[in-house]
Amino acid sequence: MLPRGAALARLEIIMFSLKKQVALGAFIAIGMAVSSTSAFAVGMVPEVPALLVDEAIGEATINVRNTDDQPALLYTVIEDIPQDSEHLLVVTQPVARVEAGATQQLRFILQSAKPLETERLKRVIFEGILPAETGGQAQVKLGVRQNIPVILRPAHLPVEREPWKRLTWSLQGGKVQVKNASPYVVRLAKSVSIMPLGIPLDLPRTYVLPGEELVLTGVVVVGATVRLSPASTYGFAVGSYDAPLVVR
Repeated sequence: MLPRGAALARLEIIMFSLKKQVALGAFIAIGMAVSSTSAFAVGMVPEVPALLVDEAIGEATINVRNTDDQPALLYTVIEDIPQDSEHLLVVTQPVARVEAGATQQLRFILQSAKPLETERLKRVIFEGILPAETGGQAQVKLGVRQNIPVILRPAHLPVEREPWKRLTWSLQGGKVQVKNASPYVVRLAKSVSIMPLGIPLDLPRTYVLPGEELVLTGVVVVGATVRLSPASTYGFAVGSYDAPLVVR
């Protein structure tokens, strides 16, 4: 029979393990839901999960396919994020009729009064408007919205395929903070883990803008590294990355 102290310690380890399994199960369930949504997307579906606009070129194009079995109006809206309300991007054809199964190419033009100094983040929404007849009256029916990020890249900024490695993580005043001193937008999953115990912490959002410093929420523990799940510029998951956690 184990001593009382050892038994309690063992019980704590078992409870922590169970919590990790529950959290992992929830994460897998969410991931499966997202994958299912992408695999069976309907309505107006863009060809890529993110759009990159290079200032050196001044514009970018994207193809959007109408996956419905009837014609629809493609309604495209550029959305500013709360941290950056400057209007820098226009779409040349915000409303277009797209036949069933057909593809519409959209052109996005960068309009900035001065050269970009850092990457900027916007979002674009694609929505299909379907005609619907009800009781002899013409109505409209909104389709499934597709909302993807847009990265605006300065003309002379070198390509950085792993911008998440430029983030610095620190423990200050009992809080974990992440700072992005680079000129790149870093996109990642909203939850990170403090290793080696795998304690989860939440970011305020799924991106860190150039020059930003964010504070994470959750139970603070001292750990060796922060494990994050970053995304590439084009929105694809690239596995996990362990960054050092500095105690200040």
